[in-house]
Amino acid sequence: MKLATYRDGSRDGQLVVVSRDLQAAHYATGIAARLQQVLDDWNFLAPQLQDLYDTLNNGKARNAFPFDPAQCLAPLPRAYQWVDGSAYLNHVELVRAARNSQVPASFYEDPLMYQGGSDDFLGPTEDARFVSEDWGIDFEAEITVVTGDVAMGATPDQALDGVRLVMLANDWSLRNLIPAELAKGFGFFQSKPATAFSPVAITPDELGEAWEGGRVHLTLQSSWNGRKVGMCEAGAEMTFHFGQLIAHVCKTRNVRAGSIVGAGTVSNKGVANAKGKMDWPKGYSCIAEKRAIETIQDGQPSTGFMRFGDTIRIEAKGKDGQSMFGAIEQTVVGPNGAVPAAAPVVAANLVIPA
Repeated sequence: MKLATYRDGSRDGQLVVVSRDLQAAHYATGIAARLQQVLDDWNFLAPQLQDLYDTLNNGKARNAFPFDPAQCLAPLPRAYQWVDGSAYLNHVELVRAARNSQVPASFYEDPLMYQGGSDDFLGPTEDARFVSEDWGIDFEAEITVVTGDVAMGATPDQALDGVRLVMLANDWSLRNLIPAELAKGFGFFQSKPATAFSPVAITPDELGEAWEGGRVHLTLQSSWNGRKVGMCEAGAEMTFHFGQLIAHVCKTRNVRAGSIVGAGTVSNKGVANAKGKMDWPKGYSCIAEKRAIETIQDGQPSTGFMRFGDTIRIEAKGKDGQSMFGAIEQTVVGPNGAVPAAAPVVAANLVIPA
């Protein structure tokens, strides 16, 4: 089933069930008011929502209305926990190679992970507001899951059973603030502002064959200022699957229902071209990776970070071409919501053909 949270003036919004084709919706009134309620009592409430979902898909829901992503908050507008891994080691390898640094062997056995702010998420079409362009504004296209309760010490298989929902995320990064923060030895903080999530969260069964081995085998599409820059495959090159990522969190603590776990920037390896150099035909899911590729090839980056007025769209489609989660569509704005009068210009020089 597919679930979303509509704006209603409150902090946590109103839970709605969304049709499979994302065309219709129905309030979950009488079952649950908020998504967190469902996660807290999943075995009792999820079957009731599934019945409403089936009725909606069959065109028999009496109070259905057209679904509008612009009315959506994040599916969980705030969560008890938001942790993000870096499960695509190609991304780590590229960034390290750009600064002539090798990836430690332990990174291939023990996931990288940080804990982000979970008290204030952005809706899928909400402007991303920043104080300064000088901070190095970067999008990050990711796959995430929402968990039920998972006990401390859970194995990866046990942890995978705790996955309740799957979402897309734009995990914004302020690249020029990161070096000084990491130099302190305490990790990301100011360099990781509020994360945005897809309009709908979906149960893994909605993915069909695309949900396999704790991975989402779909193409994650990223379009910067209307030009496609990433068509990255999210499944095959995910070094650690979601069960392993959740188990990593559970090593020393319980994970409670409503925790969000991300897999990090989706990244694919390059391929050698006829001249023996590397091409990246799938593009990129964050600008930092494109800059790393440029540094490796040319000695310095040529692609700038995002500027006020820039837009980013992140989406994943099924084999039938239909959007699975709806799209994250955001505009970067200044501290007062200001955007330049002129249309933004794409700084990226790598564009993926349609």
